[in-house]
Amino acid sequence: MIPELGHMSLILALSIAIIMGLVPLYGSFRSNANFIALAKPAALGQFTFVAISFGCLVYAFLSDDFSVRYVTSTSNSALPNLFKVSGVWGGHEGSLLLWALVLSCWTLAVALFSRSIPVVMLARVLSVLGLVSVGILLFILLTSNPFDRIPMQRDGRDLNPLLQDFGLAIHPPMLYIGYVGFAVTYAFSVAALIGGKLDAAWARWARPWTNIAWAFLTIGIALGSWWAYYELGWGGWWFWDPVENASFMPWILGTALIHSLVVTEKRGMFKAWTVLLAVGTFSLSLLGTFLVRSGVITSVHSFASDPTRGIFILMLLLIVIGSALILFSIRAPKLASNAKFELLSKETGLLANNVILVVMTLAVLLGTLFPLITDALAIGKISVGPPYFNMVMVPLAVVLAAVMGVGLLLRWKSDKQQRLIKLLWLPLALSIVAAIVLPLIFAPHYTGHTFMGLLISGWIISTAILWIVKQKRSLFAISGASWGALFGHIGLAVAFIGITFVSLYNMEKDISLAPGKSYVLSGYEFKFQGVTNVEGPNYVAHQGLIEVYQNGQKITELKAQKRTYRVQKMPMTEAGINAGFFRDLFVALGEPLDEKGTWSLRVQYKPFLRWIWLGAILMALGAIMATLDKRYRRLNNIKGVS
Repeated sequence: MIPELGHMSLILALSIAIIMGLVPLYGSFRSNANFIALAKPAALGQFTFVAISFGCLVYAFLSDDFSVRYVTSTSNSALPNLFKVSGVWGGHEGSLLLWALVLSCWTLAVALFSRSIPVVMLARVLSVLGLVSVGILLFILLTSNPFDRIPMQRDGRDLNPLLQDFGLAIHPPMLYIGYVGFAVTYAFSVAALIGGKLDAAWARWARPWTNIAWAFLTIGIALGSWWAYYELGWGGWWFWDPVENASFMPWILGTALIHSLVVTEKRGMFKAWTVLLAVGTFSLSLLGTFLVRSGVITSVHSFASDPTRGIFILMLLLIVIGSALILFSIRAPKLASNAKFELLSKETGLLANNVILVVMTLAVLLGTLFPLITDALAIGKISVGPPYFNMVMVPLAVVLAAVMGVGLLLRWKSDKQQRLIKLLWLPLALSIVAAIVLPLIFAPHYTGHTFMGLLISGWIISTAILWIVKQKRSLFAISGASWGALFGHIGLAVAFIGITFVSLYNMEKDISLAPGKSYVLSGYEFKFQGVTNVEGPNYVAHQGLIEVYQNGQKITELKAQKRTYRVQKMPMTEAGINAGFFRDLFVALGEPLDEKGTWSLRVQYKPFLRWIWLGAILMALGAIMATLDKRYRRLNNIKGVS
């Protein structure tokens, strides 16, 4: 009965979404206050029924209802409750329901926390979000119903062992909050296009929502990187997997959008460009959904589903982009700005920043889709791997870093070359010194790549700090937006430092050790003590014990497991990791090699790895601080968009 309640709730949510998408929008054109007033209660109603539906699916998992096809395919009675709950979004159908739930949460949040926005504008924003919800809910009900019944089974086929992990329990929700959050900026831009007035007001209304979405997407990507590191043994950051790229592209374009909104709000410029970035960012979020669920790519992250589902998402993507671009073309004559600025100005710096970020997005998009294009044209299967991405992205990242440092210190409208040179010599000198000295302390050998990585990181940090100092205010008088920019820039620099060190000085070795034998890597002695058998709730495992010594002193013990899950009989490696601020020690257990207890092992030394994730945390914190800027609590002082 509970699954039927969940299915019926989805149908009711779709009905309310249709009402929310059409009636308030119609009322905004006809100045019908009653129709406009339906927007907020409709947002609450849609959220309520989607939440009930999601709760019903969670209950089906926790109660082991194996008469539900989706529960049977992604759960098992022996599965721990944490993974039963995360199993709700561990497959295609449930992940789409989570997508719909997150979208309904964003919609309700806009309805509740946008009281200062004119009712007509708010009704149009909620209508656009309602229409997007219609597309997603139709997709679920027509192609991906998570409540389909089958004859009761004795037990389920279990959740993919790769997903039986805390990191994968929290990674998808965080990622989806970011993905779906860009729908709000899309809705604000489309609503402003409908009204025919894109000014500072709509940009200021959209900025906090964009910042929050970007913050969650940043954390979601970092969690995915963290999971891939300790679960799969990847490098801890980017390996240019297609699904990684699917989340990276909206993040890059979302970064450009955040900066473009600043110009639109402060100077009333870049309006057309900002609208296109808003449409593009949300479209890339939908494209990511298409890539993961269409079955057109192969990845450890993807759901290789029925291609007809991919066609549905592709149609939704075309509607989202097409409708916005048609509106844009109609309103284009009204988007011109009379504001002027000189070549040497903050506007130019932010424009250069945007152009570089868009080029980076297009480069990743080309590399991700090119194999699909060549395959569709029967040219053959051509893979695009790290060499292409590194060749294109590294130079662009260097140029971006240079522009970031200069752009922060530029003045609005116009600036003087002499003033800029006078300001920039100190951060440049400090960056050069840091790039020379730090490798002598932390690196086993010096390379030109080390110098360049630390130079651009030092440049970003020093220019950001100088920018705050030059504001000549007390720390408490500096705006939240300024603190956000400082933390965002420093966070990116910290991530660059981590990427530089782990890329250049990572050490990895596949070895074989008998009990009592040891191997030395980067000054650390890994001593293998043998393997014991352990048992988990739904798996059995061989657990290797490895003692680690430095300078003859024991510093830690690492326990690495080779698990076999009872249902799927799938072997999994659980690495032993000793985490530190400046380095990680990583051991993975391989296969037994003889009857004397000799095992294959993979040992790794990863310097500054944690700095990559620390950088992501700082960037997300910066976005949250910018959102808390007191100006966003005074939106009622801005003239509304009608």
